[in-house]
Amino acid sequence: MDLFDKLNRGRIQAVEHSFGPAGASLSKPGRVLMGQGRLMKQGRRKPQPKVFFLFNDVLVYGSIILSGRWHKKQKVIPLEGLKLEDMEDTETFRNQWLMRTPRKSFFVSAATHEEKRAWMEHIEECCSNQQQGGGGLDGSPLAVTWIPDGAAFKCMRCFNKFSPTKRRHHCRKCGFLVCNACSKQRAVIEHIHPTKLLRVCRPCAARKKEDEVGKTRMEEPDEAWSSDEEERVGGMPSDTYSDWLVSHTMDTVFTQRR
Repeated sequence: MDLFDKLNRGRIQAVEHSFGPAGASLSKPGRVLMGQGRLMKQGRRKPQPKVFFLFNDVLVYGSIILSGRWHKKQKVIPLEGLKLEDMEDTETFRNQWLMRTPRKSFFVSAATHEEKRAWMEHIEECCSNQQQGGGGLDGSPLAVTWIPDGAAFKCMRCFNKFSPTKRRHHCRKCGFLVCNACSKQRAVIEHIHPTKLLRVCRPCAARKKEDEVGKTRMEEPDEAWSSDEEERVGGMPSDTYSDWLVSHTMDTVFTQRR
């Protein structure tokens, strides 16, 4: 094991330990920690600071506790299913982009435009390397982005006002904010979970049922049609072995082996 591999192994183990026993094991042959830093992730109610770790094959993030030394609620996103969409700055949101995966999609933002570009470029480079290695999922459907709770005060299907007794819910298929009466149906959305029944609104449930009927007809043999008619942190190595891009406003660090 050379010095770079030893340092990389130590950094990965430090990330594992920061999530405690509840976190998944991140050590894997060939895995390299490319960078880390804090980003703001848009939640359903408000943006929240999260710590992100970019590896050459996965993106890991979680909540920050104890001044950033410890983390919780670990999420692991394979890069082969990740797509990025750049977002223009507005008066409310700046340095933001959209991360889309088959199982979940969400907005994140950096403190500066330079950090945003650095994150996006490094993630896209790692994704490109994964696709070149045969790990691409270009044809996979992507999860929709949920509309934030504060973006609508009425159900986006029946247009009745939300209230303490008429609560907001999200359709997992379209991401709309809907009331319980408009989202009592449940359906399996394969690219989010292969078996779990998820909340969907009435129009999405109806469209999914139509799609399933059309798919069944398309799969029926020709004879069956004849009767009717003929459709989801360790210590820094020295510059001798790695190049690091360090931001002064956010501790974002990227490394590339020479």
